Amino acid sequence: MRRSIAGTAVGNFMEWYDFGIYGFLATTIAQVFYPGDSASAVGLIATFGTLAVAFAVRPFGGIVFGALGDRIGRKRVLIMTVTLMAVGTTVTGLLPSYERIGVWAPILLIVTKILQGFSTGGEYVGAMTYISEHAPDRSRGAMTGFLPLGTLGGYIAGAGVVTLLKSQLPVADMLDWGWRIPFLLGVPLAMVTLYMRLRIDESPAFEELEQAEADHAAEADRSTGWERFEQTVSRQRRGLLICMGLALSENVTNYLLTGYLPTYFKQVGGISSSRGLTMVVVALVVMLVAVMPLARLSDRIGRKPILWTGSALLIVGSVPAFLLIRHGGNYLLRLCGVLLIGMMLVCFYSTTPSTLPALFPTKVRYFAVAIGFNISVSAFGGTTPLVAESLVSGTGNVMVPAYLLMGAGVIGAITVWFTPETAGRRLPGSGPSVATEQEAEAIADAGLRE
Repeated sequence: MRRSIAGTAVGNFMEWYDFGIYGFLATTIAQVFYPGDSASAVGLIATFGTLAVAFAVRPFGGIVFGALGDRIGRKRVLIMTVTLMAVGTTVTGLLPSYERIGVWAPILLIVTKILQGFSTGGEYVGAMTYISEHAPDRSRGAMTGFLPLGTLGGYIAGAGVVTLLKSQLPVADMLDWGWRIPFLLGVPLAMVTLYMRLRIDESPAFEELEQAEADHAAEADRSTGWERFEQTVSRQRRGLLICMGLALSENVTNYLLTGYLPTYFKQVGGISSSRGLTMVVVALVVMLVAVMPLARLSDRIGRKPILWTGSALLIVGSVPAFLLIRHGGNYLLRLCGVLLIGMMLVCFYSTTPSTLPALFPTKVRYFAVAIGFNISVSAFGGTTPLVAESLVSGTGNVMVPAYLLMGAGVIGAITVWFTPETAGRRLPGSGPSVATEQEAEAIADAGLRE
């Protein structure tokens, strides 16, 4: 179990380290890869647009890797996704600038982001599915809580590297070669991740499914990929809508905090990017400390109370958070605004990895979660920095990001209303989970009380 958790969490660390440093280096990347006045919003919109392209291909990666994960196993697909991510990260750090090869520079940057977006489509949902199928029913929240722990660790590591470089290197050196260092540091990390993925075992639920299909080979599902997609969408409609709604609320908040807020500080808040980034990192550290206690709490009181709290905070706390960020008389008040957004996000971070896989049966779990999660992330999460920057620039209303968060909170609240409570319940279509005797007794006692 420890090996399985470590092998999946370190992959999430690597994935979000890369996407994090891209957002933290947005103003630098805009100057390196796009021509024109780097101080204008055009370069930033182009940079965030490139990130949005990466998210646009995520559903296609989710469909391909999700289908493979349900056919050939979770472990094999998780090895594929981490390999593709490693290639994309390495190549990004080696790309020539616009000054050297002209328009080919942004084109190649887009290609690397497409490659990473495709692989990401199967990475996080595969990790959620894999750990959920390994974890005992009564402690699934605590076990899957290690995934956002890896995610937050990746963000924090990326932010720390970028902050250190910006504080130590002159602007000219940062534009010339310094921006490459965070990406190239991902190479040894990728090698460690691949080694750990090769050592994990296949999930018990998939092995059960594989054995059952082998015992009934004549009845095996031989539908084509498109037929499988249609059947999943038709039969799992309710679960897909719930998955998409929760993913929207989580990822709009996520990418506004980590992908856009450092730029917002510089463009609107009148704070240097390094100081703004430092405040975001502090919020991420607080989330890192809070995510596991909340994940464990969800095993005791249920996922829904924590999801309700996150949705309510988004609705009532977003405007106060941005007022503090904009008008705080000192950095402490501005930090309070950032921390408030972080608390909204950690309510979703701590519960969605255990909630979403439990919406679907084993036979289509990877595929269904990949479809719902990635469509939502692609359409709403990855585009959040681009939409926010475009609306702020176009309307002149610097409170637009707060309104985006409020909308995400409303959708989250509606979704939570229809979400079944999954805490302590067996995954659909699975046999008994691998649990200790004490956990088995607790399950039995809970069943008798119900």
